[in-house]
Amino acid sequence: MEFVSTRDPGHRTSFSGALQRGLAPDGGLYLPANSPRVTPTVQSLSETAATIIAPFAEGDALAPMISALCESALNFPAPYVPLSADGTFGVLELFHGPTAAFKDVGARFLAACLAQLPDPHGRVTDILVATSGDTGGAVAAACEGHDGLRVTLLFPKGRVSPTQQQQLTCWGSNVRSCAVRGSFDDCQRMVKEAFQSPQLRERYALASANSINIGRLLPQAAYYATTSAVHNARRGTDLSFVIPSGNLGNAFACVIARRLGYPIGRILLAHNANTTVPDFLATGEWNPRPSVTTLASAMDVGNPSNMERFRAIYPDIDTLRAEVSAASVNDADIRQRIRSDANRFAHVWCPHTAVGAEVHARLPGVTRDLSWCLVATAHPAKFPEVVERALGRSIVVPASLAKLSSRATHVTEIDASLAALEQVLAR
Repeated sequence: MEFVSTRDPGHRTSFSGALQRGLAPDGGLYLPANSPRVTPTVQSLSETAATIIAPFAEGDALAPMISALCESALNFPAPYVPLSADGTFGVLELFHGPTAAFKDVGARFLAACLAQLPDPHGRVTDILVATSGDTGGAVAAACEGHDGLRVTLLFPKGRVSPTQQQQLTCWGSNVRSCAVRGSFDDCQRMVKEAFQSPQLRERYALASANSINIGRLLPQAAYYATTSAVHNARRGTDLSFVIPSGNLGNAFACVIARRLGYPIGRILLAHNANTTVPDFLATGEWNPRPSVTTLASAMDVGNPSNMERFRAIYPDIDTLRAEVSAASVNDADIRQRIRSDANRFAHVWCPHTAVGAEVHARLPGVTRDLSWCLVATAHPAKFPEVVERALGRSIVVPASLAKLSSRATHVTEIDASLAALEQVLAR
């Protein structure tokens, strides 16, 4: 299997090459040159991941290792929990990994792959990560202590919660954390500029662990595939998903699973006050803009990278509208949904999951009567400043997060420029 750039199909590389490069030489994102199909079966999360990734890795140096890499990386549960008595609504809990967020799935698989792909020139692999919250901690946890891997995290200064900043800055010597004087979009731009710099690509073995890297998205498709296959086996119907969305990587992973042949119905993208995607689907005009700060901070993205992948495979707006829909909510809705669903379902949502729950609650009756799965992207204890204030009480912190809160932190404040990032890399 070869992978091609969204901007120029002439830019081709292997599975390993796509994982190592992250971004194509022309600035595009990698997509598989072909669209394989698999036979949906009920398997464990790691087995489904191996089934999904195998055709994409066929003929690659990593192909013989895929099953073992999936088994070691995805060694935690991703349970589907029913919320309605009739089985038409439930929640997919993706917060049982080491950093209590869905990013653990893709980050652990990608780190395991990159650790098996040493640089031919003997250089340390420098992984650049722009993060609005959960990505950075997940990648740091996955890479900490790995020989040959070094991580540089870029997060927007003052736009992550104190708890998030602790989880972004508490890692070992091979992880460097930078508070950027700017927005997440600035952090993302800096990473892309680094990948497009011939001088930096020659000097450093750069890799990306953001959702611009296809190696993040393929394993994430596994939890959509697993959950939909189990649902279909039990009820004989497709399962639709409402997905809290920011940079659209998690949403595109669901599209991957559906294109592979898994029984997935509708895909509904739930956004906060950053309405670039809902506006695009409504008007047909792509108009990225500066991000807006909200309670669901990990979704504060005004120019989501993965829309480039969506537009590459669905170039016509009407075709894209047939594949996905989108809606947005505000901060007041987030607070109210956290409170109401804690009473209704006895489940406490993180702010991002609350966005999805609010969007689902607004569905018209005929649509809501389909079988729906709410994607819970993170544990609420990652956002105590929002959740505890909304509920008026404290929440239990998982042991994995409590452990991180006691670690010493290290952070460097930098300007939102490629030159500032170069200085960090040179240290």
